[in-house]
Amino acid sequence: MSDRQSVRLSNSVNILLLLFLGAILAAAAELPYGGWIQLPILSLIWWRMSQQSIPSIKNQFISGMSFALGYFILGLWWIYISLHDVGGMNPVLAGTAVFLLSAYVAAYFSLASLSLVFFKTSRLTGLLLAASWVGFEYFRGEIFTGFPWMGFAETQLNGPFAPVAPLFGGLACTFLVVWISWEITRLKKDIRFSGTCIIFTIALMQLASFWTFTKPIGEPISVRLIQGNFEQSLKLNPKAIEDQFNFYTSAIEHEPADLIITPETAYPWPQSNLPSGLINSLQQFSNKTSSNILLGVIGEAGKSDEIKYTNRALGLSPHLPAYQYDKSHLVPFGEFIPPGFHWFVNAFHVPMSDFARGKLDQAPFSIVRAGKDDIHAAITICYEDVFGGELASRIHHSSKPVNLLINMTNLAWFGDSQAPAQQLRLSQLRSLETGLPALRATNTGITAALGPNGKVLSQLAEFKQGVLSLKIQAYSGTTPYVIWGNAPILSLSCLLLVLGLIRQRRI
Repeated sequence: MSDRQSVRLSNSVNILLLLFLGAILAAAAELPYGGWIQLPILSLIWWRMSQQSIPSIKNQFISGMSFALGYFILGLWWIYISLHDVGGMNPVLAGTAVFLLSAYVAAYFSLASLSLVFFKTSRLTGLLLAASWVGFEYFRGEIFTGFPWMGFAETQLNGPFAPVAPLFGGLACTFLVVWISWEITRLKKDIRFSGTCIIFTIALMQLASFWTFTKPIGEPISVRLIQGNFEQSLKLNPKAIEDQFNFYTSAIEHEPADLIITPETAYPWPQSNLPSGLINSLQQFSNKTSSNILLGVIGEAGKSDEIKYTNRALGLSPHLPAYQYDKSHLVPFGEFIPPGFHWFVNAFHVPMSDFARGKLDQAPFSIVRAGKDDIHAAITICYEDVFGGELASRIHHSSKPVNLLINMTNLAWFGDSQAPAQQLRLSQLRSLETGLPALRATNTGITAALGPNGKVLSQLAEFKQGVLSLKIQAYSGTTPYVIWGNAPILSLSCLLLVLGLIRQRRI
């Protein structure tokens, strides 16, 4: 075998091994201590990347794409369910769409890993890799409206670096995961320096977990979270929709509570076309029982001749005008059509696929209680729970102090997959970042209540119809992350990269 053939074989083996390790990394995220388990797996990935026979930007990019493709294909396969099982798309086209999306988000991981070739190996290499990773993760959450799903941060709910989230957010968790996993790789070569970095950082994070920024306010409120468990494929079946309306209405009126929440689009018709008297009847129930109600509906915005639909949370409070929150961060193709693709909607007559955006500065929902102070809740609808920086900014600039987070979602599109568990971890990270408890009302699961530390307080089983009744304690105060957002960790990353570039030019 010639030297060239030997190099090609070595590179092929490396690519397949990295693809496998990426899949193992994604699978580890679903385990109880996934945040800890991912550290040695990432360390092994960095080691394999540094073992290339011919280090180059091209080979490094391919290596980065290999592990990232394994990671995202396994982690995002559930999109196939929405495209094929629910949407009826051809299996080959649906599989291709999942691959292309995985390749797109994998490119950010791959570009971040180029720092291993671009910067000369030194004690700064791990910090520069972490800084690059943070930068590209930030861009992944911004470009084309962003898709920051399956980052390393949300897995840290079951890992060592969760305590940094209230201080500097999920990107800071990502920074520490990448840096410390690199230092694990370096233990054999420099055990004193790398070992000190690992032990000191993990110990500091455990001490930081005792530091809290928010505190309980008032008495706990009674809550009922309704999980209907209606299949997405039945959304256009009139009889099924009637059954869905009847279930949610009956479940709401079955028992009063300070707060009753239905999932996203629990009433999947435009608000003006809902059954006659439905909203009035629920408003009367609210007035009579002093219950605050949040309904998932299809809203309408604009003038009468230019009506556009919105994904809306409609709030009913005792003896007050109706509240509404219209989803602001929309899903590309699912809720809005990017420029240049409206021909697709027109050709296939896709209903309600180009929603209007709600404003970024919408007021929180006020939970009114007789003789007691109001509780103010920041609402997110489904996908919006992914964007920690946006939620932190909304809370920081809110016209009223926010005491509670509420997420209304419908993941029936993705069947029996890990998608609900992945979004639950994102909700947990949002609670940890903001120091606020959270309520999640979902159609098929996971309906749950979270504490201000992100821990699950109570939840319903998936794919079962039911109501989760509980008491939740509201909190007041703001974390440093709510005040500062991503500015500190982005500034640190930029500073490190500038120092790395200066050092590189001097060598």
